[in-house]
Amino acid sequence: MTTLEPDFPNDYVVALTTLKSLVREAQGRAQRVVNTAMIDLYWNIGQTILTRQATEPWGNKVLDRLARDLRAEFPHMKGFSRTNVYHMRAFAAVWNGPEPIVQTPSGQLSWSHNVALLNKLDDQELRRWYATRAVANGWSVSVLEHQILTRLHSRTGSAPNNLEARLPGEGTDLARAVAKDPLIFDFLGLTEEAQENAMEEAMTLRMAQTLAEFGPGFAFVGRQYHLDVDGDDFYIDLLLYHVPSDRYVVVELKAGKFKPEHLGQLNFYVAAVNDMLRLPRQAPTVGILVCGSKNERTVRYALDGSSQPLTVTSYTYEALPADEQATLPSPEAITAALRQDHPDASDL
Repeated sequence: MTTLEPDFPNDYVVALTTLKSLVREAQGRAQRVVNTAMIDLYWNIGQTILTRQATEPWGNKVLDRLARDLRAEFPHMKGFSRTNVYHMRAFAAVWNGPEPIVQTPSGQLSWSHNVALLNKLDDQELRRWYATRAVANGWSVSVLEHQILTRLHSRTGSAPNNLEARLPGEGTDLARAVAKDPLIFDFLGLTEEAQENAMEEAMTLRMAQTLAEFGPGFAFVGRQYHLDVDGDDFYIDLLLYHVPSDRYVVVELKAGKFKPEHLGQLNFYVAAVNDMLRLPRQAPTVGILVCGSKNERTVRYALDGSSQPLTVTSYTYEALPADEQATLPSPEAITAALRQDHPDASDL
């Protein structure tokens, strides 16, 4: 906190705060300009290499020499390693459409993002799909890599749901935003035998990752959210808010296999939230049932008989490669941390 001398103007702190904000905004704009210029430079270097290789014997030996000469000429720049020069060539080869590179989704990402897209994906349409979402959602490189590893493109909008039937006109787009199947909970560090209360605790402990896995635009409202219905007490496992569609999202967790009666409880919670919490300006509440496994036909029958807009998704802990999973905390470490934060959690 800024401490002022007695003879300083009263509005100095307000002015200083405003100026700090202006400096940070200018720094952000400058960084974006620099990043765009670097992406454009790397693409042009790659394109030059491709053009030469089409008519001249520009093999690996020439590229190795090129990397050395560029480093010698520009020692203050760190981007001219042998590996990076090869990445530039690959970058220009895959982003070879008619539009300038700076006007593509890739042109709005950092070079590290683009290297991840090159190394993790072989399909250019998928690269564009992930690049577009990385820009829209502000993903870091690690988040982008996680989404690629867990095949987000195949999970988005794939959960069984009745959203279009219950919310005509908006259900299809809403399903793309909230109906992901399966959800990948590797980061919780739990096992398949974990019960609902352990899952809730672990999700709360790692809420940022939990919300990211549900999808962009989710915010946390509460865990074991209490509803008092004329003296009857009910508790929602997780109550979230989907900011882009301006609606509450009720999440119920079931560790085992899906049963039709699970949707009866979720129906009730969605109806209660609509009546007790939802404001007139807000969109209708939806429910997500998260279960360990499901019979698709059973789920479809149950959804057809549900009056509220619902989706049913499964979860897994086994989606990441073994080396990725090895970096996650063990179930014992998660449980110990939970007990430290919640000494009365003896049932974990």
